[in-house]
Amino acid sequence: VPRPVVLVGAQRSSDRPSSDSYGNLLSAARFCANADAAEVFVLMHGETSDTCAHVHRGTKVRKMHASRRDAFQSMNASPVAVLDLNGGLKMMSSCHGKSDVKVIADTRMEPKVGLLHFYPGLSSEAVSRFAKGLRGLVIAGTGLGHVSKDLVKGLKELVSQGTAVVMTTQCLEGRVNLNVYDTGRDLLSAGIIPGEDMLPETALVKLMWVLGRTGDPDEVRKLMLTDLRGELSERRGL
Repeated sequence: VPRPVVLVGAQRSSDRPSSDSYGNLLSAARFCANADAAEVFVLMHGETSDTCAHVHRGTKVRKMHASRRDAFQSMNASPVAVLDLNGGLKMMSSCHGKSDVKVIADTRMEPKVGLLHFYPGLSSEAVSRFAKGLRGLVIAGTGLGHVSKDLVKGLKELVSQGTAVVMTTQCLEGRVNLNVYDTGRDLLSAGIIPGEDMLPETALVKLMWVLGRTGDPDEVRKLMLTDLRGELSERRGL
């Protein structure tokens, strides 16, 4: 996009004295006007008090609390910018700048993609039932990106049938590493794509986008492992 797209909201309704709606909306307008930034962002309060707002990259943000005004946080990344509620702006990380590129909407998305959280006792049969008819499956595994050994054979069968399977982690920080333990290496041998440090929901949308453009397994893997919109961070160790 050639201009910033900022999703903004409030944790407290506008009829409450503690509402953050006005401050967030005004900060979003200031960011759009003053920052040389052209990506999709989320802007919400950066602290519980009325001191600042944080701008988060859309591919890295997650809501971390049900009610706090600073509920939204960047995962495995710093906020893109911090705005004090008096109008000051401080950029915290680089991003794409504004341009005059003409926008042509490309809405190709593959809807037959699912997200499944691994849990103890999850069976291959249950995974197969869930994945029936899907072209892509994202799994939120444990730790470095793991499932039980009993599931590996079933996941390999899904891959052999043409389903793209991406492994992410349920952990909020860190990244997938399938080279550390035997189960991870078995998953790699089965054709599972490591999701690096992508949030599971980000990996889901990305896989929908990728499969909307190609069905070639090698190209799908290549695109899923390529940073397209800031969804993948540089490796910083375990």
